[in-house]
Amino acid sequence: MNRIALKLACLIALLYIGLCTTLYVFQRSLLYFPQPRGLPEGQDLITLAVDGANLVVTVRPRPGPDALVYFGGNAEDVASSRAALSTAFPEYSLYLLHYRAYGGSTGKPSEAALFADSVVLFDKVYDAHPRILVIGRSLGTGVAVHLASVRPVYRLALVTPYDSLAEIAQSQYPYIPARWLLKDRFDSRLYAPHVTAPTVVIAAEHDELIPRSSTEALYHRFASGVARYRVLNGTSHNTIGESPGYLPLLQEAAQSTPD
Repeated sequence: MNRIALKLACLIALLYIGLCTTLYVFQRSLLYFPQPRGLPEGQDLITLAVDGANLVVTVRPRPGPDALVYFGGNAEDVASSRAALSTAFPEYSLYLLHYRAYGGSTGKPSEAALFADSVVLFDKVYDAHPRILVIGRSLGTGVAVHLASVRPVYRLALVTPYDSLAEIAQSQYPYIPARWLLKDRFDSRLYAPHVTAPTVVIAAEHDELIPRSSTEALYHRFASGVARYRVLNGTSHNTIGESPGYLPLLQEAAQSTPD
């Protein structure tokens, strides 16, 4: 009986190790879902050469000091947001980044790559536009928070953000040491205290992917007076952009100062 129990324990241990190994090896395919680029007629594009890749950026150029840089979710074609953002920000130049492997961009996405690419894009935009509103949505909030901690972002809007992707992964896989296995941790909590740009943190009332507790925890990481917290009622993670209150909150982020 003891030998049978021992064999069973060894089998369970091997299966557990195999599961952990599989998740470790294939984790980025579970995090990033590259989307093709929708290209409405007349849409403008630029290509940005970065280390190891060529990035496609959907743009809407305008003269003047104001620009908007947008980082989307992990399964988002950011080009689909161009029309709404153009309406909400008619005087702004728009720059919507297609991550590596998304929308015609080359390379492979990773946390380090997305962080580095965002800095290259910001520096290019900043040469012509000294007032840059940065908007991040879902996965892109981690990119946006990091960027705002290392560059002079003028205003920051975070839509359905998280405190730490590693901690969310751990809560979703409680029987696996996910926080230790994750390569791309997106620990926004480490960067938020260094952000000085006036920030609006926007939560969906019924977010089924990002726990409200994680969004609220991130909000409290910012220094006093830097951020304000808003909840869009009746929305979920994927429907928040359809709310009538969504674009007005982004406009508020561009114009207002913290409470």
